[in-house]
Amino acid sequence: MRLFCMTLLCVVWPVSAWAQLDRERVELPAKDSLQIGTPQTDDERDCLKGLVWQPGEFQVAVQKTPRNEHAAFVTFPSPLPTGDAANDTVVLEWHAAVDEAGKPKVAPAVVVVHESGKGMTAGRFFARGLQQCGLHAFMVHLPYYGQRKMPQPRPDAERLLPTMRQAIADVRRARDAVAVLPLVDAKMIAVQGTSLGGFVASTAAGLDGKFDRVFLMLSGGDLFDIIQHGAKDTAKVREQLERAGITGEQIKTLTWNIEPTRLAHRLNPDRTWLYSGIQDDVVPIRNAEILARAIPLSKQHHIRMNATHYSGALLLPFVIKHVANHVTGG
Repeated sequence: MRLFCMTLLCVVWPVSAWAQLDRERVELPAKDSLQIGTPQTDDERDCLKGLVWQPGEFQVAVQKTPRNEHAAFVTFPSPLPTGDAANDTVVLEWHAAVDEAGKPKVAPAVVVVHESGKGMTAGRFFARGLQQCGLHAFMVHLPYYGQRKMPQPRPDAERLLPTMRQAIADVRRARDAVAVLPLVDAKMIAVQGTSLGGFVASTAAGLDGKFDRVFLMLSGGDLFDIIQHGAKDTAKVREQLERAGITGEQIKTLTWNIEPTRLAHRLNPDRTWLYSGIQDDVVPIRNAEILARAIPLSKQHHIRMNATHYSGALLLPFVIKHVANHVTGG
């Protein structure tokens, strides 16, 4: 009976989903497709061992939000829970693709991973821009952000590693959660991340290469170097670590556990793009080039922009259009 109901839901969803979501919460069964394959080196094996989880079945819930006619929340359990109930429920903002009549339609999807700002401004700008380009965009609320905020302050520096591990796992599971939504063309599910989101997205995509396209903005490699020498946002991370008594070799060890270049070679260079600011002093261009070489990316896939980490926001419309073209056009 349950299978029949799920099949019926898939048939009627494009016509009546949004009206149905006005009345109730819809749940769909999902299953992890995580398959890391055979690591080629001991370092690759060690890195994966610290990031993966035992694949299993899980439930995906969809609830329409009252703020926006075509926005819904998609939720599912984190594969690497921390013990904080609210934080351990992953939240995606669904910015649904619509047709000329304003009705939700079947289309490819992009999982969007936001930056470190509390308001997730760049992430939402990306999601809404991709929606306007005719794509389904799902912005992940990373651990302790947005709907996953806790009454107490965000985790201190000592919790950096488990929080980042959870974020990486959540983004990878998001791909499988999105794939079961009937309006999503599951043959094309991409991931896009900006700044902090770029670090998370690159590693999540490197776990097993299941994302069909990967778009990284203002991201790079050698996290230890970035934290040691980066300005503004990364300088704040360095200060937090120092206040916690974590310095030097301890920072190096901590960041190595989540270093993007360790899995970068598992990304498909023909389906990965990196957008870097030449004048970026948060994630310097030298660190972007380290990541680009580790993948490795051609010059056409490493796009250098005349921008800082923050003035790069002015180029978001160009990047969004570029992303949408490669999702829809191959």
